[in-house]
Amino acid sequence: MPRQPSEFGGRAALPPPSLARLAPVLQVARVLNALRRHASLVVISLIAVTAGFATLQLRGADAFMAALWHAWELFLFIVPSLVAGLLLASALRQLLSPDALARWMGAESGIFGLFIATLVGTLSPGGPMAAFPLVLVLAGAGADRGALVAFILAWSLNGFQKLLVYEAPLLGLDFALLRTLITFPMPMIAGWLARRVPIAWEPPK
Repeated sequence: MPRQPSEFGGRAALPPPSLARLAPVLQVARVLNALRRHASLVVISLIAVTAGFATLQLRGADAFMAALWHAWELFLFIVPSLVAGLLLASALRQLLSPDALARWMGAESGIFGLFIATLVGTLSPGGPMAAFPLVLVLAGAGADRGALVAFILAWSLNGFQKLLVYEAPLLGLDFALLRTLITFPMPMIAGWLARRVPIAWEPPK
């Protein structure tokens, strides 16, 4: 049957593709989206499998089993901190409503918001198992990427627990204070730059 011309004088519009034809494309898109969301897990798993295979081939089964045992001991060492950090992040997510921190650490908070994020990061105790889940909580409560960058950098550079437990006793109070005074503004500078770098970022839901 010949196609009828459209009302604009051109050829008739083609019918939309059926859902059956789009199903493979949608399936591929879902797989790619899952890989994107779990890219770090995929990369780390590939590295672990490659390292394990290389150990087995080059050092033998005894070395491979020893590596597995050390990995298990490290896992048992990390799990309590990981669980505590996740519980802390989950509790804070329930306590903080969406956009609760937008005024203090949001995109419109200016340099004051970066200072607050730097101060919070400096005073935050614990290791990465507590700090990085807390970043997601702050993001969900309205903190923008500049404040999050300032928080992470302040925690890693100027964390007070490292200052009191390691740096001051080992290197002396004068050196610790000197280093802290020099590095304290750096998270704010990094946060200011992060707000201007044209890279889109959305916190995971």
